[in-house]
Amino acid sequence: MTNKAVVGRKVGMTQIWDDENRIVPVTVLSVAPLRVVQIKRPDTDGYSALQVTFGEVKATKLSQPEAGHFDKAGVAPGEKLLELRMDDVSSYEVGQEISVGSSDDEGENLFADGDKIDVTAVSRGKGFAGAMKRHNFKGQRASHGAHKVHRKPGAVGQCATPGRIFKGKKMPGRMGGEKVTTLNLEVVKTDTERDLLLVRGAIPGPKGGTVVVRNAIKGGS
Repeated sequence: MTNKAVVGRKVGMTQIWDDENRIVPVTVLSVAPLRVVQIKRPDTDGYSALQVTFGEVKATKLSQPEAGHFDKAGVAPGEKLLELRMDDVSSYEVGQEISVGSSDDEGENLFADGDKIDVTAVSRGKGFAGAMKRHNFKGQRASHGAHKVHRKPGAVGQCATPGRIFKGKKMPGRMGGEKVTTLNLEVVKTDTERDLLLVRGAIPGPKGGTVVVRNAIKGGS
């Protein structure tokens, strides 16, 4: 059940020491305060979600529909509009501010040390890649008559019928740049003063990439 979610930017990776002086690799996320622009409910929109924004931009730099959307909600224009799918949005209202230090329905911090989270981001784009790198293919033989085909995928076509390659065939192509969700990561530290989240391990995406953080829905608290 998704009932906690924020949007942040990936700052980069570093390391900290735990209570037993062991090194813990962490990814630093900067979570700017979010402003609720629109609330979507099942009876009107068919699903529950919060439309949020962060940062500030001049209304003159937006298109008229975008500027009008912010003006109608009475919310200062932000850099991006994102949607956070949640199971229950009854406790939120338009214009409300959400941050790392915000409290949930039980009066606790939105994300506390030790919480399990799911992180969604767009992975790094790696450009054009062959079948071995992109799909972990084994490749062709290194001997017995194999000539300059060692990293090729092998036969991909059909016979005269249907005489074409089926859609979805694993072939060379552009790698990365896809929406990726990493499950059950751990919040190592929450810095409410600087609006930072320290997450154990690596998360998808490049530095500066937009990241959506939700409470874990599989085996997490």
